[in-house]
Order: sequence, then C-alpha cells, then structure tokens
Amino acid sequence: MSERKLHIVHTESSCGWGGQEIRVLSEMRGIQERGHRVTLVTPPEARIATVARDMGLTVVTLPITRKRLPALWALWQWLRRESAGIDLLNTHSSTDSWLTAVACRLLPGAPPIVRTRHVSSPVSRNRQTRWLYQRAAAHLVVTGEALRTQLQRDNGFAAASMTSVPTGIDLARFVRLDPAARPAHVAGLGLPPGPYLGILATLRNWKGHAYLFDAYAELASEFPDWRLLVVGDGPQRHNLERRAGELGLAGRIHFVGNRDDAERWFQAMDLFVLPSYGDEGVPQSIMQAMACGLPVVSTPVGAIAEAVDADRSGLLVAPRDAAALAAALRRLIADPALRAEFSAAGWEKAQRQFGLARMVDRMETIFRAHARPR
Repeated sequence: MSERKLHIVHTESSCGWGGQEIRVLSEMRGIQERGHRVTLVTPPEARIATVARDMGLTVVTLPITRKRLPALWALWQWLRRESAGIDLLNTHSSTDSWLTAVACRLLPGAPPIVRTRHVSSPVSRNRQTRWLYQRAAAHLVVTGEALRTQLQRDNGFAAASMTSVPTGIDLARFVRLDPAARPAHVAGLGLPPGPYLGILATLRNWKGHAYLFDAYAELASEFPDWRLLVVGDGPQRHNLERRAGELGLAGRIHFVGNRDDAERWFQAMDLFVLPSYGDEGVPQSIMQAMACGLPVVSTPVGAIAEAVDADRSGLLVAPRDAAALAAALRRLIADPALRAEFSAAGWEKAQRQFGLARMVDRMETIFRAHARPR
C-alpha cells in the first residue's frame, strides 16, 4: 500500500446539524491529523462550514443546496480548476452526490468518488440511481452492516462495491462517571436531584420524543423520583414543551437545548433512551451513551441493533409503541442490578468497537484503495 499523502475533498450539501455532519467533521479531522490534506465543499449558510473552520479545516463554500443548473455549474467550474490536485472526492448527501457525479461525468480526468450513505431510507430502483451508486461512485461506504444488506437485497448492489464503516466516537471524551460523584455533577449542571432518564437527539418527529413522553407519563406515578432530561433542539421543541405541559409533567421534563459538552449531560443520566423510528444508521448518541456506561433502551431500526446487543447492553422495542417503551423502561428502572449489568456490557463494547481511530483507520484504507493513481 502506498504511503503517499492524499488530498481528499468532502462535499456536503446539508444545511442541518446532527450526527451525519458531526461524523463528516470527525473523519476529516482524523484524516488530516494523519498528514493528509482535506477540504470541505459546502453551502455558505451551512452550519458545518462554520464549525469546520473553527476546527482548523479548509472550507470552500459553493451554492450546492439544490439540484439545479447554477449549483452544477458552480461545482463544475471549481472542479475544473482544482481537480488535478485532488486524489478523491467523498460525497455525503443526496444533492451533493448527484451534483458531484454529474460534474465529474462532464469533466475529463475527474477524481474518483467514494459515496458515504449515512441513513437507511430506501433507495430508488431506477436506472439513474443505479448509475449514481454503482458506476459514478468507485465505492460506497455505509454506516452499518444492516444498510449494506438492505442495498444488496433491495437494490441489487454488488456486495463488493460497499463497505460498512460505523461511526467512531472519542473515547477519551465520553467516559464513565463514578456513581458516587453523580449527585454533585447533576447539581453542577443546575439540575434538581435525579435519577434521570435521558435522551440526546435533534428534536425531530422521527426521533420518537413524543412516544417517550407518553411512556414516561405512564411511569410518572410509579417512579416519582425519576426525571426526564431532554438534550438537543430542533423544529419540534415548541410542540414537545406543550405536550409536557398537557401531560402535567412540565416540572419533571427538563429541556436543556443543544450542548457542546454532551459528555457532561450523559454523565448526569442513569438510563439512556432513543425511541427512533426514522432512517437511522447507528446514532452517535447511542454509542456515546454506552461509552459513558449507560444502559440503553431503543428500537431496532436502521443499524441500531449492531450497537445495542438486546438483553445484554440494552433493550430494543418496537418503534412507535409507547406501551412497549414504557414496559422496557419500567423493567430497567425497577432493577438497578440489571442496569449495572447492561452498563458494564455496553461500556466494554464501546471500548472495543466504537473508537474514533477504528473508523479513521478503515476510511483511510478505503481512500487509499480508490484514490486516483499518481
């Protein structure tokens, strides 16, 4: 394997903020720290552009938020000027993947493309989409083996054209807190005494907060000391705050918004829950919670079951089922010994499989294998 240093350009058209964008930046920084050159191409209004600059990453802003001719023209012009110095393009969202694929098709001698697919939503089976995934891209990276299986089964994509590379997390940052220190830690965050159920996710419908609130309401009188900690922000915040009031739980559900120090909020929790019913890969919050020694209650959507071993490090329940969610929470709240058992198993798995270096190792290998020959 050649040890030459590469120039890898990542494209990201998303203007949102969540696990996908965080993974892109974590991966870029990890690759840059190994001596490679990395560049991010993204819309000027995207939050990822600001965060990337703050991290010391090179950012190029182009108007690529939509699949339109002006966006294609802007990207094509930039690639025409810069492509000779680029070894590989790594695309991430649908829009930038299409724009990059078409621009490269129109540009002789364009760099190869590796497409990373972060979610498990169905992929169209038409001829154009097959071209995008199986011909325009030199290789496809997915964030869980379940996503690879799905694309092979439902779309007929060649297994050899895809590699599963789960997201890695910083195990030096997400660490367990001594349970004896938790009361003081909770107080230091300005929270009333626990114990706490906790969720960390963007406040979107498909993250399942509404089902969690209904499940929590069912348990409220049975476990009056337990509170619910909601970390994150998003378009559903107003609706969720209203729902908390309707359930009579406004004083027991604590909304703390987006936090850059996520590890401190995990360390305030006794039990982590993410009842997602959307198109997940492996949510970073689940891996971070496990690294902090938290038992997990979640759903088997996407590739979540690859992270959470059912009945070993957590419980998996049917999505959109508040009653099943309440039953799983009741089981763990009522059984501290089982929580401790799940905590130990989840932490051990996190140390073995979830490290950031493992993800960067695998992505570097893929980039080297598919980079432009020199």
